[in-house]
Amino acid sequence: MNRFAGLRLAVGLLTIVPVRPPEAIGRREARAAMLLAPFAVLPVALGAGLVGWGLVAVGVPGIVAGLVAVAVLAFGTRAMHLDGLADTTDGLGSGQDAERALEIMRRGDVGPMGTVALVLAVGLQAVAAGVILTRPFGWLQVVVLVCLSRAALLFGCVEGVPAARPDGLGALVAGSVGVPAAVVSWLVGLAAAQGVAALTGQPLWAPGVGVALAVLASIWLIVRCVRRLGGVTGDVLGALVEVCATVLLVAATAWPPGR
Repeated sequence: MNRFAGLRLAVGLLTIVPVRPPEAIGRREARAAMLLAPFAVLPVALGAGLVGWGLVAVGVPGIVAGLVAVAVLAFGTRAMHLDGLADTTDGLGSGQDAERALEIMRRGDVGPMGTVALVLAVGLQAVAAGVILTRPFGWLQVVVLVCLSRAALLFGCVEGVPAARPDGLGALVAGSVGVPAAVVSWLVGLAAAQGVAALTGQPLWAPGVGVALAVLASIWLIVRCVRRLGGVTGDVLGALVEVCATVLLVAATAWPPGR
């Protein structure tokens, strides 16, 4: 395997940044891509954070800057995670059996439950990002939390979590990541979140609360999908990212700097 194949796959799959795709895509490349997902989204996260910072710097209200930053993220990731959130919500909320629920998710059209999920996710992320962007080094905190949210993909790829379908992205990555690798990735992410929280003036324990809530929310979603759908799909992976990002950003607003 080319040493950069996993990174190229992650960048090409998770962002609009143009990269040459790997010559071959197998389990090893898919595993590397999932582990490197937080780094792959860094260019898009930086763009969102810096645009938000620039808007706040010229006097634009934080909530507007937050909404623009979330829009940059959506554009920079082809809104694929938002699409996954909507499809997963429609499937889980359909009340149908696993086969029918997966068919609803595969169709791709957004139902009322999926629409509500999108509005809530985008709205909460925009408001939370707007609050964070008004703080010292808030733009950097947004960048770190967005990158960390991509580590939620590992919950859908960890050993023991099956794929809901025999094909697609879920089948390619399901069970490809060991538990130790997932734990180390989250510990590194927590350390980064604590470092940037210190720059903003937040207490060092605050990121730990946010990370714990994000992990619990991600695990809950995975358990729900395995029980309801039989495993994970590409849509479920996208939903994991958006749920995790929402929890991390909202939690970061709970403890203003200096308290």
